[in-house]
Amino acid sequence: MTSRYMNGFKKSNELFLEQNKEKHHCKKENCEIQTHVHEFLGSVMLADQPRHNHRFAGVTSQEIGPDEDHVHAILVNTDFYEDHYHEIGIRTGPPIPVGEGKHVHFVNGQTTTNDDHFHLFIFATLI
Repeated sequence: MTSRYMNGFKKSNELFLEQNKEKHHCKKENCEIQTHVHEFLGSVMLADQPRHNHRFAGVTSQEIGPDEDHVHAILVNTDFYEDHYHEIGIRTGPPIPVGEGKHVHFVNGQTTTNDDHFHLFIFATLI
């Protein structure tokens, strides 16, 4: 499961680097451009049989795409409940300004299926 998400994120980051080499005055072929990341944390929505949820936390990828419309990739495991966990692999929405030049990103989707169920989630990244 994880490699499917990771390959997509790696390609997105490579595309970002290629598109932004000149903008960031990067002349080297394997140039790494540091932009910014966001912390996130949350809980998935409850699932039945037995009724439970999971928690997750992490840090996003660096920005992907142009500054004003950029997104971030998220790949994280939830905590365990009765010997199972879920993965979250998703991209955030575009930036949402919160004042003073800062922004957050909205995220919603569903986890991977494990133990015959999945969970929905909805959260915003931290500033």
